[in-house]
Amino acid sequence: MKKLLAVLVALSPVIAFGADDCATMRVVPDGEQSLQDVIELGLCRNPQTAAAYQSLQSSRFNKNAGYANYLPNVSASASANKNYRNKQWGDWSYGASISASYLIFDFGKRTADMNYMIEMYRAAGFDYSETVQNFVYGLVGSYYELLKADADVGAAESALTVAKTAYDTASKKFKAGAVAKADVYKSETTLASSKLSLERAKNNREIARATLLTKLSFPADQEIKIADMSSSFGSDAESESIDELIEIAREKRPDLLKARANKDAAWHKRNSSFLKNLPSISASGSISWDDSGNQNSFGGDSGKTSGSIGIRASMPIFAGFANMYGLRAAEADYERAKYNEEQTSNAAMMDVFSAYQNYKTARTVLTQTEALLKSATESERVTSGMYKVGRSTMLDWQTAQSELVDAQKQHNAAKYDLFVKRAAVALAIGDLRSELEGGTNE
Repeated sequence: MKKLLAVLVALSPVIAFGADDCATMRVVPDGEQSLQDVIELGLCRNPQTAAAYQSLQSSRFNKNAGYANYLPNVSASASANKNYRNKQWGDWSYGASISASYLIFDFGKRTADMNYMIEMYRAAGFDYSETVQNFVYGLVGSYYELLKADADVGAAESALTVAKTAYDTASKKFKAGAVAKADVYKSETTLASSKLSLERAKNNREIARATLLTKLSFPADQEIKIADMSSSFGSDAESESIDELIEIAREKRPDLLKARANKDAAWHKRNSSFLKNLPSISASGSISWDDSGNQNSFGGDSGKTSGSIGIRASMPIFAGFANMYGLRAAEADYERAKYNEEQTSNAAMMDVFSAYQNYKTARTVLTQTEALLKSATESERVTSGMYKVGRSTMLDWQTAQSELVDAQKQHNAAKYDLFVKRAAVALAIGDLRSELEGGTNE
């Protein structure tokens, strides 16, 4: 449980609102926001994680209520009566009593009940951790999507600058009689296409910004500035094998730990259902005071105190087969919990394997797009120079420009996709916190 609490504290440092009370903010904070800033802001404001936290609190209080079975039960009562008889009211009579009972021995049923509540609390804790990690992963994806969209705008602006240069060059050469009018038309078409691509890129950036703002519970029409990430962000997974990642997932993945806790809870509940059919021994005591003014059966004044102590043993004999069916239901729940744990484990291992393979592929793709971008940049530079001296056509230059734009887009997509795939590996093994702590801003 200490590990769980440590993870919760690390992943949601602002779940208990800070001095500035970010939950009541109406405007995005000024300045450039790092990934960690965005995550802390999201955890503070997100209603889904807040609801999961309240569910965890409810489970904790239910667990604490289970300790009541180890303490005595004490109750008190008081009364005031006035009798009416033969059309006349009698005198007031008063009474008071206090009683206590304590369970001495029940063959371990209350212990089983307590263990059941503890395991349910642990399961709720892991469920909360899973909710937080899934939300953080969604924020990470939106954060990188905005960075990618912003990079695409930059690439579109660069392509527009090149297209303008091509148009100006073709116009000058046409006026000098060095090229045909067709070159001007071709360069003008490329320029118009570049302007259209820039508008589309800006539109995609606005949508990405609105998506991130919505996840932060801010109006979608506000502005937010975010920091770019260095290429060294989250590199721990590169040095770990798939077997090592699977072992980490077995120890840290919240849904797997939750399934394990649910199985243990079902085991304790089954034991409790069986022990319910065994005897229990309790001690009890009471003291009362009655001021009725009448004589009791022992010839004394009933307006005095009286009391009793005793030990009581009880055992269910017949309850309409409810106990028997309850035990069978508990056994079935336990078997189901075991199968659920196995199914969750199999799915978790597949998630780790898939995330790891996707990450390896993303690394390869990034390397390839870097080479592609370098080649396309050099090709465009050489082709533009050759066109200016009359050794290539406008069609050649247009082709080089198009290849450069595609290479820039592919490189941007590969770069930020790698970041997401790294986070996906961390999410798959249930250790997203370590991935985020490994990040550094440029």
